[in-house]
Amino acid sequence: MMARPLAAALALLLACCAAPALAHKPSDSYLRLTVTGKQVDGQWDIALRDLDMAIGLDADGNGELTWDEVRARHAAIAAYALSRLTLSMPAGGACPLAVTGHLLDDHSDGAYAVLKLHALCPADVVTLDVDYRLLFDIDPQHKGLLRLEHGALTSTAIFTPERARQSLQVAGASRWRQFGDYVKHGVWHIWIGFDHILFLLSLLLPAVLVWRDGAWNGGAKWRPAVIDVLKIVTAFTLAHSMTLSLATLGVLSIPSRLVESAIAASVALAALNNIWPLFQRRRALAAFGFGLIHGFGFASVLLDLGLPASSLLLSLVGFNAGVEVGQLGIVVLFLPLAYVARNSAFYRKVVLLGGSGLIALIAMVWLAERAFDLKIIS
Repeated sequence: MMARPLAAALALLLACCAAPALAHKPSDSYLRLTVTGKQVDGQWDIALRDLDMAIGLDADGNGELTWDEVRARHAAIAAYALSRLTLSMPAGGACPLAVTGHLLDDHSDGAYAVLKLHALCPADVVTLDVDYRLLFDIDPQHKGLLRLEHGALTSTAIFTPERARQSLQVAGASRWRQFGDYVKHGVWHIWIGFDHILFLLSLLLPAVLVWRDGAWNGGAKWRPAVIDVLKIVTAFTLAHSMTLSLATLGVLSIPSRLVESAIAASVALAALNNIWPLFQRRRALAAFGFGLIHGFGFASVLLDLGLPASSLLLSLVGFNAGVEVGQLGIVVLFLPLAYVARNSAFYRKVVLLGGSGLIALIAMVWLAERAFDLKIIS
């Protein structure tokens, strides 16, 4: 039968989503560059915990960093950072970088070293090639968030090990290009946001089943399954769009640790509901309630990227549209496979119950890590 191989494929999909999720919460650095003619000035915020892991800052080994310990390593911090960031022009002209100052700053997830940067290119910059390799050799989940400014226009980029080198247009960039950038960032955030993916999968897993006589049974028709999924995705979209907008515009603000902990709890509850159904007929309502929480998580990424004031609404709409495209991609991939495999015991027992149990376990580890600032799984 076709159902069993397809159910196995779904189990593999769940495992692939869960495997990267076993790592700790990925780190980010924040790079801001301003181009004026030949000159590039910037600021690079790098988490002290990441620098300590890479080059060692804690001289006395007591687990606490002091300003004196960080200051004593300024030269090493600058050398390490500059060895992993290169700016150039497409024609081959290098833009040698120098660190002109050191500061400290607090972000929502801890203390950061702030490096002031300066570079001089051989000609006026039209397109800037950025080669970013910070921490990729020791933390493959690390991301570099770049905000590039030129006059009134702003472009953004996210650097990962798979996209370590990117060419960014400086002169002639348009607001519609900015819109496209934020659409791509929204799609990318969903596809690398393992907590959001596992939450969505937890809600989708029982969509092709019906709860009857105290057990999950295969659903009879395609149309009710599609309608159920549309209700869930629409409710989640409406909810996270509301809080994403309110948080990004500064109307509402919730501490990052509380938001991330609540997201982890929502993933655990959605998964456990598949094992011990509490709201199986109200999953759309649950998706709306949990979506309000996830919206704050989306907003934190958008705020870290930086919203250009000149096109704030366009960028906000673009990022949100990208999130929806990313979600729909997951649904389109998952739903047909789940529907074909729905009547197999393998799908109900291994994919639904086993997969939900694995998701719940991962989410509870996340919850402990985020709520108590622990690193249970490195």
